[in-house]
Amino acid sequence: MEWNGIKFDWNHAKAFLITAEEGSLSAAARVLGAAQPTLGRQVAALETELGIVLFQRVGRGLTLTQAGLELLDHVRAMGDAANRVSLAAIGQSQSIEGTVRISASEVYAAYLLPPIIARLRREQPGIEIDIVASHNTSDLRRREADIAIRNFRPTEPDLIARKIRDVPARFYATPGYLDQIGNPKLPYDFRKAEFINITSGDAYMQAINKMGFDLTTRNFPVMTENYLVMWEYVKQGLGIGVLDAHIGDAEPAVQRILPDLEPLMFPIWLVAHREISTSLRIRTVFDILVAELAKP
Repeated sequence: MEWNGIKFDWNHAKAFLITAEEGSLSAAARVLGAAQPTLGRQVAALETELGIVLFQRVGRGLTLTQAGLELLDHVRAMGDAANRVSLAAIGQSQSIEGTVRISASEVYAAYLLPPIIARLRREQPGIEIDIVASHNTSDLRRREADIAIRNFRPTEPDLIARKIRDVPARFYATPGYLDQIGNPKLPYDFRKAEFINITSGDAYMQAINKMGFDLTTRNFPVMTENYLVMWEYVKQGLGIGVLDAHIGDAEPAVQRILPDLEPLMFPIWLVAHREISTSLRIRTVFDILVAELAKP
């Protein structure tokens, strides 16, 4: 390799890559936790080092120039390689102290994780926990999280996954709301009820109708993909929602509708990057999550 031919700083290239992916300096600065002027200087420094213009300003945002577009794939490959180096190094680390980032949905982060985090803090006070609470799937290969709790099996070959168990999900509403719609006793009787939709399409409605309901889009006047928001709306009497029965049954403000109805079943998977799984710190947290999430 001709090392003397490399005339730029990787930190400057990293600033360019994240700015290009986020679409603005302000968004990139938030991702990096850096000051926007500092990031702007790093991008400008890369332009000087390479002798090309990478961005042109359009309104409040930035658009890649043709030179920037041609460079982007190469810098992205560098970023992926840097992530692989970091993952490999973490995988070799046997230090128990440090941070572990756990990705989970908002509702799991709020209701399932607190007692697990309490156990981790008691047993491993040297481990700091960073919770990524989001409906979106974290990219473990890009270090957006170390461990993810998911309801689907991953397909990426460089991830390891362990199925914890299948979880029953049931329908809930407040007693007041059920009184308001006449306390229906059969699925068909809910055709005038309102459900809180959790998908942007008809998939949720179609799954419910297979259980004997006769619903149309009119039965879903409110939609949110955030389960925590959906659950709060249910507790406040806005309609009917579906949730993990272990969480729903513990909430005194609501009750099951049609308690004898067969539940919807979905899996819980615990996922980590294959190289990260060899880290003592990550493995410790992974094993505790497995033990706690497997409890009925």
